[in-house]
Amino acid sequence: MKDPRRIALFGGTFDPVHLGHTTVAAHAASWLGADHLIFIPAGQSPLKSPPPKASGQDRLNMIKLAISGHSNWQATDCELTRPGPSYTIDTVRHFRNLYGKDATIYWLIGADCVSDLPVWHRIEELLAECIIVTMTRPGWSRPDFKVLAGRWPSHLISALDRHIIETPMVDISSTMVRQRIAAGMDVKDMLHPAVLDYILQHRLYQGPQPVC
Repeated sequence: MKDPRRIALFGGTFDPVHLGHTTVAAHAASWLGADHLIFIPAGQSPLKSPPPKASGQDRLNMIKLAISGHSNWQATDCELTRPGPSYTIDTVRHFRNLYGKDATIYWLIGADCVSDLPVWHRIEELLAECIIVTMTRPGWSRPDFKVLAGRWPSHLISALDRHIIETPMVDISSTMVRQRIAAGMDVKDMLHPAVLDYILQHRLYQGPQPVC
């Protein structure tokens, strides 16, 4: 009998998706032994403003280009087509229904998201539905989940602490990419070639780009 599947979910704005995203996600998926790695461009984020610069369809198209050639990598529009704010708990339950109760579902986050976890929508339900995996990033020290003692059950804190991955230090951000494109600077070392071609063809991120 085949072992239950391991599904790694990677949500984000991906405005645009860059080599930092794909590099750390690939490292995390390998570390987890994931059968599938699924990129999920965010719809209406309840925690972020202003909205993305590129449309949801453009962001989804760029992800598909960036992950082409990886047979077990996918991109989904499940948050883009869902009305209202995009809550992680709803997305995780969507994949729980899709893959079944025996699948192990991982939700990948960057270390910069850790401080927001206590205010995530129905966070304790989410922690019961999936395993949150924290990926360290350039300039971020290892998160200390023990500061949450007394707020969450100890077994949830232990699970968070066990799933911290030291990913390759790829110092690229979507903001950096957008600003360099707007300034006419070279970004070919930051993007998959097909993603760069798409951006140029569709004239995305032209003009001044605010930090967001």
